[in-house]
Amino acid sequence: MTSQRTSAEGNQSAKAPNSRNKHNSKSGRWLWFWVGMSGIAMVSATAGALLAVSLSSTPLQQAQLSPQEEAVFDSDRIAGSGLRFSELTRPVNLLVMGMSVLPPDVRNPPAEAQNLGYLPQVNSFDGLADVMLLMQFDPESKKIAMLSIPRDTRTEIEGYGIRKINAANVEGGPALTAKTVSNLVGGAGIDRYIRINVLGVAKLIDALGGVTVFVPKDMKYQDDSQHLYINLKAGKQHLNGDQALQLLRFRHDELGDIGRIQRQQMVIRALIDQTLNPATVAQLPKILNVVKDNIDTNLTVEELVALVGFGVRTNRANMQMFMLPGRFSEQREYNASYWIPNQRGINKLMSQQFGLELFSEYQATDPATLKVAIQDSTGSDRSQLRPLIRTLESAGYRNIYIYKPWSEPLEVTNIIAQQGDGNSAESIRNTLGFGEVRVESTGSLSSDISIQVGRDWLQKKDLFDTSNF
Repeated sequence: MTSQRTSAEGNQSAKAPNSRNKHNSKSGRWLWFWVGMSGIAMVSATAGALLAVSLSSTPLQQAQLSPQEEAVFDSDRIAGSGLRFSELTRPVNLLVMGMSVLPPDVRNPPAEAQNLGYLPQVNSFDGLADVMLLMQFDPESKKIAMLSIPRDTRTEIEGYGIRKINAANVEGGPALTAKTVSNLVGGAGIDRYIRINVLGVAKLIDALGGVTVFVPKDMKYQDDSQHLYINLKAGKQHLNGDQALQLLRFRHDELGDIGRIQRQQMVIRALIDQTLNPATVAQLPKILNVVKDNIDTNLTVEELVALVGFGVRTNRANMQMFMLPGRFSEQREYNASYWIPNQRGINKLMSQQFGLELFSEYQATDPATLKVAIQDSTGSDRSQLRPLIRTLESAGYRNIYIYKPWSEPLEVTNIIAQQGDGNSAESIRNTLGFGEVRVESTGSLSSDISIQVGRDWLQKKDLFDTSNF
């Protein structure tokens, strides 16, 4: 009896795992079934909403382009078809332009703009392109590259001679601007464009729920001619659309428009971190309906979804921001203030980051030739940075300097590839053993790498072998 009972118990216990596995297998199948059905439902709902937007709303393209102007842009399909409409099928270069406020807009403001500190015209796309971004979405490398082009860049505008690049839109709209940008950056093709006016930027940020960002300093500026009133306090805060625009438009400091570009990159990074998720894709029809009157683009709604969907799936470390290599003009050079492009630097950047074959001399950068800027964010005495500097010097870095402190208190040190050289930034990170590599242009303009020192350095500096110093 005992042996029979033991045998029976053994048989039951032997069967139990199979029973659990069978149950788990069924549960797993049901889980994946519901995930799949939910995904199909979300895609279907989004597609239906997008179709409604496409059929019932104002067309997204508000500019009337001639056949010659349309030919400037690549008309080949960029996204899949059917249920794959949200998948990019090839690399896409997108030119994004933010439009300035025109004097006539101030004299004839729309009623809906009365609650803002400035008075833009709702459908004004004819002014200067004061914000210019060339973005590449590359499904092959799974990267998004963003190149900021300063509005004062000195370049040739076909048919109009040497001008500031922001005038290209005034003279020839998006097509001439795309052609000018393409010529400037070594012939990169422009597939699509987006123009958005200032009221549209405010609406977009409000539709995304605002943005939490660190305002680097108190900002106060008044321009009665444009009804522009900027009044922001320093510190980390959640900004609505109007407040974010104040931050984006402020340029009355020592860096002028270049400082504004750096702040634009900060806001873009913050928006990416907090809003680029699957929920954004589902909300896209609603967002488009809010801003449709304030944008002009030759993207279809489906193509826009494909770009946003690609952004959602892209690792944040693979979203890289650059600024057009160049320098400020000197007072004696011209009778106007320009950003003078560095063509060799542009060719190198476009070769390394945008896939053009313009620069065949690429090789690993000698640490001794790199300019490394140190920016402290911890409020510590400069002496606290000496072990850090000496560690870099012992690794062969010879051109190191301390730059003005980084205003935002950082927990994690940022190692900024200021000129887009992510490999050199990664080498510095490996030398130090801490920090986070970022490819953007928010550090010292004259540096190759900017190290924005965070509190993680204070926690680790005692571990460095100071006996060798």
